[in-house]
Amino acid sequence: MVKYIIKRLLLCILILFGVSIILYALLRCMPGDYVTNKFTSNPNVENSAEKLEQMRAIYGLDTDIFTGYIRWLFGNPEQGTKGAILFDFGQSFVYEQPVTQVISDHMWISFLLTLISLIIYYPLAVFLGTRAAVKQYGAFDYATTVLTMIGISFPTFFFSAIVVKIFVYDLGWFETGLQSAGLINPSGWELFWNQAWHLVLPMFVVVVLSIGSIMRYTRTNMLEVLSADYIRTARAKGLSETSVVYKHAFKNTMIPMVTVLAGLLPGLFGGSMILEDFFDIPGIGQIAYNAMNAGDIPFVMGYNMFLALLTVIGMLLTDIMYVVVDPRVKITS
Repeated sequence: MVKYIIKRLLLCILILFGVSIILYALLRCMPGDYVTNKFTSNPNVENSAEKLEQMRAIYGLDTDIFTGYIRWLFGNPEQGTKGAILFDFGQSFVYEQPVTQVISDHMWISFLLTLISLIIYYPLAVFLGTRAAVKQYGAFDYATTVLTMIGISFPTFFFSAIVVKIFVYDLGWFETGLQSAGLINPSGWELFWNQAWHLVLPMFVVVVLSIGSIMRYTRTNMLEVLSADYIRTARAKGLSETSVVYKHAFKNTMIPMVTVLAGLLPGLFGGSMILEDFFDIPGIGQIAYNAMNAGDIPFVMGYNMFLALLTVIGMLLTDIMYVVVDPRVKITS
């Protein structure tokens, strides 16, 4: 087990190194850059070619891709950075703060929003998928399948627009943003409940759009397990249907479901660009969206490497959890 984990960690470092090269090259190849986007759109700023080149030198955009990547990875003494290899991703162009500080300041809102939504939709999706498999071709199965297909088919921006129109503009029950505009000097608990109320709609959108895929995956796995020989044997021995489904079948259904957990870790901290921008939630997703539009290379690199790190950690934890869920699985080096 220890040798396997060490080998996987070394592989993760190699993967992160490859991801960083591709990301940096793609960002530097994008049309326009931060200097062009910022200064050419301002009519009060002199936009001569010489002036733009001076500004690119200040922001470290005057080098070729290879030199720029080396400076990003190992640091630039002229700018006082230690390099991404020491978790110093530099200064954000847009927010004028260290990238790590911007991420740590805004990721917890996204984490809270996603975590509470996950706690709601994941157990519910597993329950609905299990019941739909047990009641295959029944009214419950058809009803849940239709509802989940509707949820899966809705794009995030489209469903968010419908929710905002109904509950914000038509009914007036909610507001976009993280807190009410008229809230002045609120107390601790007043601010907490006000912000919690403003997160209800985004959570509702996440739950509706996420529950369908997990439910269908659970239903498919449960149907496959229920058709196995040992399930027929358990029924032939006279075990109750509840015992057959929830004691024998359910445990083996959860083995493939562990794979889904690999994508949950980056999703918890990574936020949702479209959702947060639509509901004006100042989470890490909205911050990253604004930085991407502005061409903020240090922040976009730091944000995406943060997600890449969470992804490889999630994949490693998934492999380890296979052993916990199914003792028959043995990890070898």
